[in-house]
Amino acid sequence: MRIEELQALAGRYAIDTYARAPVEFVRGEGAWLWDSDGRRYLDFFAGLSVHNAGHCHPDIVAAICGQAAKLAGSSNLFYSEPALRLCERLAESSLGGKVFLCNSGAEASECVIKLVRKHAHARGIERPEIVTLDAGFHGRTLGALAATSKLAREDLFGPLPPGFVAVARDDPDALRAAVGGSTAAVMLEPIQGEAGVLPVSDEMLIAAREACDAVGATLVFDEVQCGMGRTGTLWAYEQLPVRPDALTSAKALGGGLPVGAVVTTPELGEVFDRGDHGSTFGGAPIAAAAALAALAVIDDPELLAGVRALGERFRSGLAAIPGVVEVRGRGLMVGMSLARGIDAAAAATGALSEGLVVNVPRPGMLRFLPPLTIGEVEVDRAVAILTTATRN
Repeated sequence: MRIEELQALAGRYAIDTYARAPVEFVRGEGAWLWDSDGRRYLDFFAGLSVHNAGHCHPDIVAAICGQAAKLAGSSNLFYSEPALRLCERLAESSLGGKVFLCNSGAEASECVIKLVRKHAHARGIERPEIVTLDAGFHGRTLGALAATSKLAREDLFGPLPPGFVAVARDDPDALRAAVGGSTAAVMLEPIQGEAGVLPVSDEMLIAAREACDAVGATLVFDEVQCGMGRTGTLWAYEQLPVRPDALTSAKALGGGLPVGAVVTTPELGEVFDRGDHGSTFGGAPIAAAAALAALAVIDDPELLAGVRALGERFRSGLAAIPGVVEVRGRGLMVGMSLARGIDAAAAATGALSEGLVVNVPRPGMLRFLPPLTIGEVEVDRAVAILTTATRN
């Protein structure tokens, strides 16, 4: 089907919430995508950090096909080996407590919001509050949206659920002041992805940990985008000075399929009782099998060391491009700000025309989330294309 025909279908039948580029990708392998005309593109967006193991990794494909041939799903009212093995794998690789499986990052946010609120009620807090950071992003369902201050539009979607307090992302004193006797949790992304790849400072993270400890609140890390090897360790918090009490994961967790999770410390693992929360498709055998395969691919010391080294090479290459005023990030989660007068959207369009897929999270910024399986050749190719695409 020609792209014009797809555009006509979208215009007639799809609710118009996405600004789509005039390309249809029909095949993927590793770090590469092919469009419907057979043209090849280097993917430095990875479906918004979903395909960390690359497109159609053979181990993940085999896991999906093998499980699909046996059982697609039954119900969480029965036991499922893939789901429970995934819970074990997630807990043992991180916080050591328990796991709730769902289908997306937004669902994971909703789950953890409920969990920390129930935990706060057990501590005698009648109207618990969750402290978040400006420019953070936790999802688009109503609870997650209320925790996402930039998008929490009362005029569009209100009334939104109350109980969320946003503070400046770079003000430890304001964070400490916001945490008090009614605080259920501080919830933040260690690296803010949708904001343009903005690492939260160690000072802020330490302030959050200390403030939570002082009042008995929970520290939640949203690792939906920055987890699963993206920063060069399996979980982003492993490179940071503090450890959370709960973390959320999704995107790359499913190896291309929709999988989300909340992982807790042992202390928080008993907060929910039977019936407190649920998910029809959470932990479905096919998705769980894919997630187990994705974890096996990504949680490899050699691959993770390569992510750190390639991230340094990529950031150094970007910093040398004329018109680039800032490069930031960790591992292969990288953001770049352009000088005034350089149109980031035009640069991304130019890169796409040269066969490179990148993202514009905010005006004047580009975001890069390539598969973690890339090599130096792909990094250097991306830098060369971006050098041309960002010229005035």
